[in-house]
Amino acid sequence: MLGDTRTDAIVKLGGQLLVATVWISAILFGLFILSFYFVALLKGNTAQWNEILPGLYDERTEAATIGIGIHFAAGGLILILGCIQLITYVREKYPAWHRWLGRIYVLASLATAVGGLIFIFIKGTVGGLVMDIGFAGYGVAMFLSAIETIRHAWNKDFERHRAWAIRLFALAIGSWLYRMDYGFWFLFTDGLGHTNTFQGPFDYFMDFFFYIPNLLVAEVFIGRKALMRTLTAKRLAAAGLFITTAFLVLATYFFTKHYWGPAIMELVVG
Repeated sequence: MLGDTRTDAIVKLGGQLLVATVWISAILFGLFILSFYFVALLKGNTAQWNEILPGLYDERTEAATIGIGIHFAAGGLILILGCIQLITYVREKYPAWHRWLGRIYVLASLATAVGGLIFIFIKGTVGGLVMDIGFAGYGVAMFLSAIETIRHAWNKDFERHRAWAIRLFALAIGSWLYRMDYGFWFLFTDGLGHTNTFQGPFDYFMDFFFYIPNLLVAEVFIGRKALMRTLTAKRLAAAGLFITTAFLVLATYFFTKHYWGPAIMELVVG
């Protein structure tokens, strides 16, 4: 019994550290998206997008540019708001704020999904058909999750609302995880299986891996009480939480130092 109590405390601490790390990292990435892509759109300097993602901006496909601009702006917003919406203290202490931010969050999620789908259907992704299918599936999943999240809130079915909100957040951090996964892969394999056209074996794998496992993890969080019944399961969960947190801290430091930080500081100073 004492071992169970200690393990429960360790699992809880590991979960809190992981969630805090994800929130901080996702917020930094969201600020980067807003500062680099959305500000460039407002300034009419959308050609700047191609510095990081070649071919993203094309003056011949204006509708696609608008769509991806909306996708970036709303995507940066949902990363920030999603972290706030899942904080229990805010939800319980300031329910009115939670409801209004939730409406903005859902609308931003819908805009993110629709903007990305517009870009895919008009122009297509750099990785071709496989990436088109994978990313379109991501957009559809986000759209449906946003609808279900707000629908169950309106119906006052708060258990299902919470479950769909967790799924929506798992999808919202997909673009952040996409960068993280590529960062780790390049760090440990020097880009094995990646090509400049994003049509290598690893690229095809990543077209789906950046969001499907997130949904599986979300299901674990939703039903974690039923899954965490044995001491062995709890210990494995604790180890996984601390290892994942360590990797994310390392990756967040690297990305913030070399990419996200300079772009955010340029916005603040400039």
